Amino acid sequence: MRYLLLSIVLLAAACNSSRDQQNTDQYDLITEKCYVLRQVKPAAGDTAAAAAQQQQQEIAAYLEQHQFTRHVAAKDSLLFRRANGQEVIIELPTPQDAWEAHTIIVFDPQKNPLFVNLHKGTAQIDHYLQ
Repeated sequence: MRYLLLSIVLLAAACNSSRDQQNTDQYDLITEKCYVLRQVKPAAGDTAAAAAQQQQQEIAAYLEQHQFTRHVAAKDSLLFRRANGQEVIIELPTPQDAWEAHTIIVFDPQKNPLFVNLHKGTAQIDHYLQ
């Protein structure tokens, strides 16, 4: 009888789905098809920042043509939740230069997130979409 009671308690604990629930308050939760970028205020006269911003705008326009929506990162801790329930956590470091400040992350819930290299253009996005 003790073993039956112990088995029931262990089975109930194993089937407890609430222990799998993670507190996502510290993360910017992303579950939809979008591209993520930081809110950046360009410095006047900074040619590197202007070039990075121009490239970011071109890639953002290309992504919007492919039905990706814009998502401005509210936090530096991002949690991407895929359609199959898998989660990918990305901690964005403090940007060291203008190119890092203009980082774009593309996310499709069917795939893992993609960091876009602004220097490479749209070919990497085409490969991601296939």
